[in-house]
Order: sequence, then C-alpha cells, then structure tokens
Amino acid sequence: MPLYDATVTQLDKMLANLDSWIEEALAHAEARGFDPSCYATYRLAPDQYTFTRQVQAACDAAKFVAARSAGKDAPKHEDGDATVEELRARIALVREFLATFTPADFEGADDRVVALPFLPGKGMKAEAYVLQMALPNFYFHLVHAYAILRHAGVKLGKMPFIGGLDLVEL
Repeated sequence: MPLYDATVTQLDKMLANLDSWIEEALAHAEARGFDPSCYATYRLAPDQYTFTRQVQAACDAAKFVAARSAGKDAPKHEDGDATVEELRARIALVREFLATFTPADFEGADDRVVALPFLPGKGMKAEAYVLQMALPNFYFHLVHAYAILRHAGVKLGKMPFIGGLDLVEL
C-alpha cells in the first residue's frame, strides 16, 4: 500500500470520525442538560492525558506522520485549546493540512530517513516510521479520546469508530 494511502487517506478519515464523536458528545451533554466543557478535563486514569490533550496529541501525530513521511514541515499549533469547539477547530485545521498532500509528495519516501526529535541522532526509514511508530501513536491517542467519551456515557459503538466503508456488491 502506498504511504499516501496508509497515512493521509486514513488519518483524514479517522480525524473526521473523531470530530463526529465530539458532535455526539455535544448532543449527549445537551440531552442531559450539562455543560459539555466538562469533557475537556476527563481522563481515564490519573497519569493519563485529559480528553483535550488526547485530541491535541492525535492531531499532532496526524500532521507529523504526513509531514515527516513526505519530507515537509508541519504547521505549529499552540496547545491552548480550552473548549470542545476549539478542539474541533484544531481537527479541521489538521484535516485542511492533510488535504494539501498528494501521492507525489510521498515519492522517494522509501529512501527518506525521518529524524526522531525525541531520540537525538536517531531516525527511521519513512515506511518503518509510519508503520512501527507513527500510526500506532496516532491510534493510541485516538482510542483514548474515544474511550474517554464512552466512559462519560456518550453512545458510541464500533461503527462510529471505524467510520465509512468502501463496500462493493457481491
């Protein structure tokens, strides 16, 4: 599978799903008469990120996966998101950034070495970076955001997580 499809296409789909989960959370809060801003500080365990930080981390992971794999710079986003609507705006910004990529941006990625900022002097080939570290990291934060909303009572199931499918007739 080309890196473009494994990254940009899938990241965009899952960020769209994340936005739809937040929309469901807003409806859940409204139906039960509570302020949806409480979701921002929810977490599953005392040593884990809050919902806000999970969404920020998923967005950062998505933009860095695409940018680093394609040899481009990712935009900087400040982590000052204070509301659920600001988190949705951040998701939209990352999706807009992903939309700037084309399959041609990933040409030569097989030989591209991605520097790892958290391991100075170390890097990985782009495909290994995507498959072994970057996508698992993205899904780690995405799953935790999903689980926090589920734990908060938002009615989400497997299909809202998976999202749309490209079905064909048999």
